[in-house]
Amino acid sequence: MRSKYIIGGIIIIAFTVWAGISFNATLTPYVSIADAKASSATVQVKGERLGDGEFNIQSNLFTFKIRDELGDVIKVVYDGAKPGNFDQASHVVCVGKFENGVFHAKDLLVKCPSKYQEDEAGV
Repeated sequence: MRSKYIIGGIIIIAFTVWAGISFNATLTPYVSIADAKASSATVQVKGERLGDGEFNIQSNLFTFKIRDELGDVIKVVYDGAKPGNFDQASHVVCVGKFENGVFHAKDLLVKCPSKYQEDEAGV
């Protein structure tokens, strides 16, 4: 009877460790552009949008640049269409890897000023 509790406890501990390792593997850290260039892992880079970017219909690639708070600039290539609200964005979060001198984004999160904030006149 006691061995069943020991085996059950070992199974619970094993699943808890496995869950912790699996969860930790899904985390994608925010890093600076300099750190993204030095890393071979998937990371998140947040930066101010520079320009409107270019979309290439033939290759289905959207290319643009961002600048982080340290002033570093990076070229981002996103395999997909230009997000609809990209032109209103103040900042963009890019999830991906830096390879061959370019940040290849697999996901984009566009940070727009809130339309629910009061305007400058306080209306």
